[in-house]
This record gives sequence, C-alpha cells and structure tokens, in this order.
Amino acid sequence: MSDSSRDTAEGAGWGAAELGEYKRLMPHKVEKISWLNPKTLWAARNGVLASWFGDPTGHTRSRWVAQRAAAGAPADKVIRRDDPDHFSFLVIGDPGEGDEPQYAVVPGLLTVGQDTRFAVVASDVIYPVGSADDYGTKFFRPYQDYRAPMYAIPGNHDWYEDLGAFMRVFCGDAPPLEPGPAPRPIGKAWLRSLLWHRPRNGDGQRLEQDRELRSSPAQQAVQPGPYWAIDAGPVRIVGIDTGLLGTIDAEQGAWLREVSRDPRPKILITGQPLYVDGEHHPCAIEGGGTVDEIVRDPAHRYVAAIGGDIHNYQRYPVQVDGRTIQYVVSGGGGAFMHATHTIPRVDIANVTEKEFRCYPLRGDSLSFYSKLYGRRLRLRRFFTLTEAEAAAVVAERLEIQPGRAPAPDARITRRTRLVAGLLGTGRRPDRPKRFRLPVRKIYTQLFSPSSATYSPPFFKCFLRLDVTPETVRLRCYAATGNRAQEVDPPVEDEVTIALT
Repeated sequence: MSDSSRDTAEGAGWGAAELGEYKRLMPHKVEKISWLNPKTLWAARNGVLASWFGDPTGHTRSRWVAQRAAAGAPADKVIRRDDPDHFSFLVIGDPGEGDEPQYAVVPGLLTVGQDTRFAVVASDVIYPVGSADDYGTKFFRPYQDYRAPMYAIPGNHDWYEDLGAFMRVFCGDAPPLEPGPAPRPIGKAWLRSLLWHRPRNGDGQRLEQDRELRSSPAQQAVQPGPYWAIDAGPVRIVGIDTGLLGTIDAEQGAWLREVSRDPRPKILITGQPLYVDGEHHPCAIEGGGTVDEIVRDPAHRYVAAIGGDIHNYQRYPVQVDGRTIQYVVSGGGGAFMHATHTIPRVDIANVTEKEFRCYPLRGDSLSFYSKLYGRRLRLRRFFTLTEAEAAAVVAERLEIQPGRAPAPDARITRRTRLVAGLLGTGRRPDRPKRFRLPVRKIYTQLFSPSSATYSPPFFKCFLRLDVTPETVRLRCYAATGNRAQEVDPPVEDEVTIALT
C-alpha cells in the first residue's frame, strides 16, 4: 500500500511528481467553472431566492414523486437488489465540475472499485446548475468505464433547474413536470417566480447521445425518485434529498420514519452532512423533528450517516446510547476543495481531536490555499507557506500534534502566523481570535474558484464500503492527480463499523 498524507509529504502529493494519466480521459476542451464569474453566480441564484422568498423545493419534489408513482415506481421507494451478504460499493460526493480534479479521481476509483456492485453519488452531481447539457462531460464520460450501476441523491446545485435533468438521467427518463398554478401577483411567491432560473430552451438535446457512454446492461439503474432506499445484502442504504436549503419536507420525513423501521442495519446518504466543521446540523423536517433524531433512535439501527456538499473528508465517531454512529463528510469527488484548516479544534458530542479525522490534513489545506492566494494576489513571497510551515503553525494554533511527523526545519515566524490568521486557520474554541475575519470561510469558499486552475495535488477523495453480515469497513481513498496516487490510491482513513 502506498504512503498516505499521514505518512509523508510525497504521499500527500507534494514535491516533484509524475502527473497522472487522467487527462487522456478528458474532452479536448474543458470549460472551467469560476465562482467569481457574475454569469455563473446569476445562473445559480435560486438558492438565494429560496432563502429570501420561500423555498418551493418541497412542493416541486412532491410533484416529481407523484409523477414517478403514477409511472409505476414502488410506493415504498425501495430498490431491492440481489447483492450477496458480502459485497462492496462506492460513494462519490460532489463530483461534477467536469475539469481536472474530477477526472483525476477516475483512475483510482476504477482500480479500487473494479469489484464493487454499485456506486452512489452523494450530492451535486452536476455543477453549476444541474443542466442536462452538462451530463455528457460531467457524468457519462468520466464514469463510462465503471461497469456497475450508479445511483444518486441530488444536491442544491442539481435543484437550480428544478431537478429536471436529474430526474431524466436517474429516474427512468421522467418527462417534464407540468407547470404548477401561477402565484398571485405582488406576493413573495410571485416575485420568486419572476426571478427564478429555469432551463434554457432546447436543454438536453444531446442527452440520448451522451447516454451511449454508459449504455451497457450492467451499468443500468432506475431509481424511484430523488430519495430512495436500497436493500443490498444485509444492509439498507437510505438516500435523502435535502433540496436547496438543507431541509426535508413533511412527506419525505414521513417516508424516512417509515423506511427506517426496517430491522436491518442502515447507512444514511444525505445531500448535506449532519456533523461538519466541528458543528452539528441535525437537518430539520418540515412539521417537526430532525433527520438526526431518526438516525439516533436505536430502534432504527443506523450505523453511519454520510453527507456531501462540503468538498473534503471528515469523520466524527459519535457515541449514542452506548453505540457508535460514524458521521462522515464525503464531498471530495471533484469540485473545488473546501478548506480543512478553517476547522477549529474539534470538541463536540464527546468527539475530540483524538477521534476526529479529516482529509486533506489541515496543514496541507493551509499550504494549498497559501499558494492559491500567493498566485492570485501576486504576493507569493508573502503568502506562500511550505507544507511543513503550514503544518507547524496549524499545530501551534490548535495545540495539537501534526497529522504527520513535522519536518525538522519547519519554522514558525510572525509571517506564518499572520498568513495563517488571514486565511482563516482554526483555533482552540477558548482562545482569542486574532487575525480571524468575522466570516471564517469567506476566503476558502467564496473566493476559491476551483482547484482545477492549479497543478496537483488536488486533494480529492472517494469512499469504498465493504459489507459483511457482521461489519462495514469504510475506507477513504485519496486522488491527488499525481501518478503515484493514481496507480495505488492511498487510504487516508479507515474504520470498521460493527453491525451486530
């Protein structure tokens, strides 16, 4: 097994390394997404409109579900497979920007996943707005050589065009929804409708041609809607749709309670994680209650909850009534990297730094972003921190041991401390917040256009889960864009989860 980022800097992808062969999989012309582009931001406006004028997602979702039921989808929305008691599957979170980081994941994923029975895409299949025209280069082409079915749950970006393309691709070529009743003039709903982004005319004309890239019988799957359950071997995998704003409607909540009563052990796949960045987000259900209350109920036998949306890997082993539920963030499948160095020292739900895991390591994340801003601001000498300097200053600020053994020449200076503060590096919760801006992620989320504009390491990842009647072994594999990690993907985290 190759070195991981916890072993060596080379294992993290730093240093002079041979570029991987992922570019041969890519189209000749790649349109790179920039989240600083006003055109992109305007197209992706529906999330903001929903937060200002009311979220229509629940109503739209209910209409999609009713349409699928009328077309013969199972009423309980359960996909019943014939997997054996011992099988494996993949989870890929937030893949679809269609550029170098997404394609850099593919060679390792094909190597690690060649014997897996299926894969699940967890959140944001397609960026920026879930357009049907983008599925060719951002879904069908990158995964054309994965010879098993792929299921998906939508993220907020898939909802920016009311989920039409997602339903066509994953739900039996669902026809477009009939227009709903027009809202009364002048009110919030009318203003939202007036400004709402919708698919352009003729969207998806190439979709049938694009489907040919994943057209073998072994690759086919039809799911009953945007949320579903899969009965696979000894486990039930439950996928929920958290829409535009990270909540679920009352109809889906009632289904989730019902489907969770099945006696077999369960794994939740959700569009937004329940624990992330040292915080708890239990996910409200319209009408009362939360998703996490359902997950924590011992009668429901959930052993893990895996969420996308945040573009890195995190794991929180939370003790609940004498058992452990693994809360996982897995959104590193291709979209630009959300920083981990901004995560403060973890101390939540009795999970401390000793139990917490993340990828990339905080020091690697800080070094990555220091180089990013050094280039963009043309202040390389000031901003750029080596991976050793970044790891050392992170360890000082959080008062933790570095994720890998520190380099002997790593120095902490006034400059490294200042850069770390300016880039939002976390601290202990009880320490003063010098050099930290009021909005902790303003640099690392709003102003990071995409890791695709830079050379490796990309710090992408995916999960493999190996299921037996007694356990689930969850492993997080890294993809850096370098040849070494492409040929032999390193395991960045591993945990065995008891089912009995």
